[in-house]
Amino acid sequence: MISPRLWLFKALLAGFAFSASAGSAAAGLPAPVLKELRTAGIPESSVAAVVQEAGGAAPSLAWRATATMHPASVMKVLTTYAALELLGPAYRWKTEAWQDGEDLVLRGYGDPKLTYESFWLLLRALRLRGLREIKGDVVLDRSFFASQPQVLIDDEPFRPYNVAPDALLVNFKSLRFSFFPEPARGAVRVAAEPALPGLEIVNSLKTVDGGCPEGRAFREAIQATFQAQPPRASFTGAYPSSCGERELNVALHTPLDYVEAMIRQLWTEMGGTWSGKAREGVVSPGARLLYTHDSEPLSEIVRDINKFSNNVMARQLYLTMAAELGGAPAQPENASLSIKTFLRKKRIAAPELVIENGSGLSRGERMSAASLAAVLQAAWASPVMPEFVASLPVVAADGTMRRRLREGGIAGSAHVKTGLLNDVRSAAGYVLDRRGRRQVVVMIVNHPRAPESQAAVDALLAWAYEGAGRPLPAKPGAPPSRP
Repeated sequence: MISPRLWLFKALLAGFAFSASAGSAAAGLPAPVLKELRTAGIPESSVAAVVQEAGGAAPSLAWRATATMHPASVMKVLTTYAALELLGPAYRWKTEAWQDGEDLVLRGYGDPKLTYESFWLLLRALRLRGLREIKGDVVLDRSFFASQPQVLIDDEPFRPYNVAPDALLVNFKSLRFSFFPEPARGAVRVAAEPALPGLEIVNSLKTVDGGCPEGRAFREAIQATFQAQPPRASFTGAYPSSCGERELNVALHTPLDYVEAMIRQLWTEMGGTWSGKAREGVVSPGARLLYTHDSEPLSEIVRDINKFSNNVMARQLYLTMAAELGGAPAQPENASLSIKTFLRKKRIAAPELVIENGSGLSRGERMSAASLAAVLQAAWASPVMPEFVASLPVVAADGTMRRRLREGGIAGSAHVKTGLLNDVRSAAGYVLDRRGRRQVVVMIVNHPRAPESQAAVDALLAWAYEGAGRPLPAKPGAPPSRP
């Protein structure tokens, strides 16, 4: 039996094995992967890949492993693993309510999942403690994070993934518009949740026949337009009846306006009164703590981040590490420093690493396939391995992998984080192969046609499942396999 110390040593050593073992690794990408890349019109020079047994000393495949690549959302592999070790799986965020004279002060600490339901519970707890009338203002204390600008990854500023981090981020600052087609009268009913005061909805949608478009094509078909001041959503196009009931999440309000409207709606529903306004501020020394709301533990938060590739939650987690490890108010560079220090302690060099917000939703972030594989090896040998692996999407079962690789033995046998941008497709995780051995698999494609490389990525995952290109042992009594 291998001792835990020897096992950890082997896992750490694997992160440095790529250059020394290049001769023993596969000389090129597997034939099924090459076939799919050629079909997509993507050259091998735009691809980096690593396949290596978990705890193994050398990779079975190392193709351009040390090349500096844009990883897209597989950067969350590093962010969530580092957070689980540095903060601990039981770490919880808190949101505090303080009585400060006649004002109510809400102090945030970066909870990534302060949802509509959680915020309702927070306000409900205040009502249960006897607070009915808020005589002054509601003061929002966001001082745990330094002010973060909204950095757009594309030209859709109202999409929730473009929301800026916020120490008091309520419900991702988003509205969920639900569409209910009524073909009998040729119309569509539109509802918003939460139905915030002051929100104007213009709806002249008409149902039509035809197929249902996806993504941006759907938004263009219904002619969805938005404005922030005053908040207004307009839907004036055609709605294919084949779409059935659909939802569209949009971030329209400023953080201040959103929380104010949310409080006015929920507080009134609870029988409370409030005639003041919401404003920015901090808790004063003489304030009295009324209530502390605790988030879900980090072990649960990382599941949402990785399985559904939630960029906003990843950025909240990144800044939380910055504040907890480098001091408040959180600055992104402190999180980067903490993670690089963490990697050095794990003896993972990663000299090419550039991490800006921890989500991969940044044009500046960089990492190699070799470094990602080394992180996965370290995570496999870590005490937080169960929480980390459980956070990754299960192939053909859930998260971003639920519709992929449904046919064949690999279905349900791999935990894989995915990434996708206009010119990036990536995957990183663990595949349990047919021999019952766990394989670390990383593949990154950087090319204008990268979104078309899904079949190539899936081919590498399937290749790893089949035993990384090695034939299975012969069954008893069966003739030996031919070379």
